[in-house]
Amino acid sequence: MAAGTLTDLPLHNETTAKPEAAEQLKAAKAALGFVPNMYAYMANLPAVLSQYSSGYTAFRADSGFSPVEQEVVFLSISLVNGCDYCVAAHSMVADKMTGVPETILAQLRAGETLSDSRLDALAKFTRTMTESRGRPDEEQLAEVLAAGFSQEQVLGVVLAISVKTLSNYTNHLAATEVDAAFAEYSV
Repeated sequence: MAAGTLTDLPLHNETTAKPEAAEQLKAAKAALGFVPNMYAYMANLPAVLSQYSSGYTAFRADSGFSPVEQEVVFLSISLVNGCDYCVAAHSMVADKMTGVPETILAQLRAGETLSDSRLDALAKFTRTMTESRGRPDEEQLAEVLAAGFSQEQVLGVVLAISVKTLSNYTNHLAATEVDAAFAEYSV
């Protein structure tokens, strides 16, 4: 069955969005130089954009993961969920902003075992959490903990899944076009 899309959902910008979303779009434009299409769609229901932004910021600041580990988590979730937009966006961030090694990024995008065993354990656990809807078995949980990640970081994966659920599902419904800034990383 083909995915349904919200064909009449407009792309908003800082002047067309409701006031509660307009400020967030202005901030995104100031930080990035443009309003990402995903944000422009989320602005149709400002609470979605607000929850996404809040969770995203909290994950970045409080998850206990390094920037490279954060991208491994975000990409793992987006790959499982089949979100081409987020795979492209996070691949660009991984490559240009957080310094994910080229080999690791290529392996991650190809669904291969990562050459860094610690990052591989994190990617595998994140995929398991996404696929099992938060129900890893004892062995899967033990593996990520044995790789040196904390129980708090396991909860950080839950936070990332909530953030990516908002973005991945919005992108599925809106059939979000990949922004030019991320196009080089399209799948």
